[in-house]
Amino acid sequence: MHIRSETHSDFGAVRRVLVAAFGSDNVADMVERIRASAQYDPELALVAEADGVVHGYVLVSGALLRAPDGSVRPIANLSPLAVDPSQQRQGIGGSLIRAATERAEDLGKPFVVLEGDHLYYSRFGFEHSTRYGIEIHLPDGVRPESAQVLRL
Repeated sequence: MHIRSETHSDFGAVRRVLVAAFGSDNVADMVERIRASAQYDPELALVAEADGVVHGYVLVSGALLRAPDGSVRPIANLSPLAVDPSQQRQGIGGSLIRAATERAEDLGKPFVVLEGDHLYYSRFGFEHSTRYGIEIHLPDGVRPESAQVLRL
Protein backbone atom coordinates (compact mmCIF):
# COMPACT_ATOMS: atom_id res chain seq x y z
CA MET A 1 0.00 0.00 0.00
CA HIS A 2 1.36 3.40 -1.00
CA ILE A 3 0.17 6.66 0.59
CA ARG A 4 0.46 9.85 -1.43
CA SER A 5 -1.22 13.21 -2.00
CA GLU A 6 -4.36 13.00 -4.07
CA THR A 7 -4.37 14.37 -7.59
CA HIS A 8 -7.25 15.60 -9.69
CA SER A 9 -7.27 12.25 -11.48
CA ASP A 10 -8.05 10.53 -8.13
CA PHE A 11 -11.27 12.46 -7.49
CA GLY A 12 -13.57 9.82 -9.04
CA ALA A 13 -11.89 6.94 -7.20
CA VAL A 14 -11.96 8.88 -3.93
CA ARG A 15 -15.67 9.54 -4.40
CA ARG A 16 -16.24 5.80 -4.95
CA VAL A 17 -14.40 4.98 -1.70
CA LEU A 18 -16.31 7.64 0.25
CA VAL A 19 -19.71 6.48 -1.01
CA ALA A 20 -18.85 2.83 -0.30
CA ALA A 21 -17.54 3.61 3.19
CA PHE A 22 -20.34 5.97 4.26
CA GLY A 23 -23.25 4.52 2.27
CA SER A 24 -24.33 7.79 0.67
CA ASP A 25 -23.09 10.75 -1.36
CA ASN A 26 -23.17 13.16 1.62
CA VAL A 27 -19.51 12.87 2.66
CA ALA A 28 -18.29 12.80 -0.94
CA ASP A 29 -20.27 16.00 -1.60
CA MET A 30 -18.72 17.57 1.52
CA VAL A 31 -15.23 16.73 0.24
CA GLU A 32 -16.03 18.39 -3.09
CA ARG A 33 -17.13 21.54 -1.25
CA ILE A 34 -13.91 21.52 0.80
CA ARG A 35 -11.81 21.07 -2.35
CA ALA A 36 -13.49 24.17 -3.80
CA SER A 37 -12.76 26.24 -0.69
CA ALA A 38 -9.74 28.07 0.67
CA GLN A 39 -9.59 25.45 3.46
CA TYR A 40 -8.34 22.75 1.07
CA ASP A 41 -4.63 21.95 1.13
CA PRO A 42 -3.74 19.26 -1.43
CA GLU A 43 -0.72 18.27 0.66
CA LEU A 44 -3.12 17.14 3.38
CA ALA A 45 -5.47 15.15 1.14
CA LEU A 46 -4.04 11.65 0.99
CA VAL A 47 -4.95 8.44 -0.78
CA ALA A 48 -3.87 4.89 -0.04
CA GLU A 49 -3.43 2.92 -3.22
CA ALA A 50 -2.20 -0.49 -4.29
CA ASP A 51 -1.64 -1.53 -7.88
CA GLY A 52 -3.12 1.75 -9.10
CA VAL A 53 -6.38 1.31 -7.16
CA VAL A 54 -7.41 3.80 -4.45
CA HIS A 55 -8.50 1.94 -1.31
CA GLY A 56 -8.51 4.73 1.29
CA TYR A 57 -8.67 8.47 1.78
CA VAL A 58 -8.07 11.03 4.49
CA LEU A 59 -8.46 14.79 4.41
CA VAL A 60 -7.08 17.35 6.84
CA SER A 61 -8.52 20.75 6.04
CA GLY A 62 -8.64 24.12 7.67
CA ALA A 63 -11.15 25.14 10.29
CA LEU A 64 -11.49 28.05 12.71
CA LEU A 65 -11.17 28.00 16.48
CA ARG A 66 -12.96 30.81 18.29
CA ALA A 67 -11.48 31.77 21.65
CA PRO A 68 -13.66 33.02 24.52
CA ASP A 69 -12.34 36.53 23.86
CA GLY A 70 -13.73 36.37 20.31
CA SER A 71 -10.40 35.97 18.55
CA VAL A 72 -10.19 33.39 15.77
CA ARG A 73 -7.31 31.01 15.11
CA PRO A 74 -6.91 28.70 12.11
CA ILE A 75 -6.62 25.02 13.02
CA ALA A 76 -6.53 21.65 11.25
CA ASN A 77 -9.54 19.33 11.09
CA LEU A 78 -9.30 15.65 10.10
CA SER A 79 -12.42 14.61 8.22
CA PRO A 80 -13.17 12.33 6.56
CA LEU A 81 -11.22 9.13 6.92
CA ALA A 82 -12.52 6.38 4.65
CA VAL A 83 -11.41 2.93 3.60
CA ASP A 84 -13.18 0.81 1.01
CA PRO A 85 -15.22 -1.73 3.03
CA SER A 86 -13.54 -4.64 1.20
CA GLN A 87 -10.16 -3.40 2.46
CA GLN A 88 -11.01 -2.49 6.06
CA ARG A 89 -9.26 -3.96 9.11
CA GLN A 90 -5.92 -4.15 7.34
CA GLY A 91 -4.30 -1.05 8.85
CA ILE A 92 -5.02 1.29 5.96
CA GLY A 93 -6.97 3.77 8.08
CA GLY A 94 -4.24 3.89 10.71
CA SER A 95 -1.56 4.40 8.08
CA LEU A 96 -3.56 7.27 6.59
CA ILE A 97 -4.04 8.90 10.02
CA ARG A 98 -0.35 8.68 10.84
CA ALA A 99 0.68 10.05 7.44
CA ALA A 100 -1.83 12.92 7.59
CA THR A 101 -0.93 13.97 11.13
CA GLU A 102 2.79 13.78 10.35
CA ARG A 103 2.27 16.05 7.34
CA ALA A 104 0.16 18.44 9.41
CA GLU A 105 2.94 18.61 11.98
CA ASP A 106 5.55 19.17 9.25
CA LEU A 107 3.43 22.10 8.02
CA GLY A 108 3.51 23.65 11.50
CA LYS A 109 -0.01 22.80 12.63
CA PRO A 110 -0.11 22.77 16.45
CA PHE A 111 -2.89 20.17 16.64
CA VAL A 112 -5.58 18.36 14.68
CA VAL A 113 -9.20 18.10 15.77
CA LEU A 114 -11.83 15.61 14.69
CA GLU A 115 -15.20 14.11 15.47
CA GLY A 116 -14.99 10.34 15.63
CA ASP A 117 -14.96 7.11 17.57
CA HIS A 118 -12.87 7.80 20.66
CA LEU A 119 -11.90 4.15 21.05
CA TYR A 120 -10.47 4.05 17.53
CA TYR A 121 -8.76 7.44 17.40
CA SER A 122 -7.29 7.22 20.91
CA ARG A 123 -4.95 4.51 19.51
CA PHE A 124 -3.28 7.30 17.53
CA GLY A 125 -2.96 9.72 20.44
CA PHE A 126 -6.22 11.65 20.10
CA GLU A 127 -7.77 12.80 23.38
CA HIS A 128 -11.04 14.38 24.42
CA SER A 129 -10.88 18.00 23.26
CA THR A 130 -12.19 19.45 26.51
CA ARG A 131 -8.93 18.41 28.16
CA TYR A 132 -7.38 21.27 26.16
CA GLY A 133 -10.26 23.70 26.57
CA ILE A 134 -11.53 23.10 23.05
CA GLU A 135 -15.28 22.71 22.67
CA ILE A 136 -16.42 21.12 19.42
CA HIS A 137 -20.10 21.47 18.65
CA LEU A 138 -21.39 18.00 17.79
CA PRO A 139 -24.62 16.90 16.13
CA ASP A 140 -27.44 15.73 18.37
CA GLY A 141 -26.96 12.17 19.55
CA VAL A 142 -23.16 12.16 19.14
CA ARG A 143 -21.28 11.22 22.31
CA PRO A 144 -19.26 14.12 23.81
CA GLU A 145 -16.03 12.08 23.79
CA SER A 146 -16.25 12.03 19.98
CA ALA A 147 -14.80 15.57 20.03
CA GLN A 148 -11.07 14.89 19.97
CA VAL A 149 -7.73 16.60 19.53
CA LEU A 150 -4.19 15.44 18.80
CA ARG A 151 -1.42 17.76 19.93
CA LEU A 152 1.42 17.78 17.43
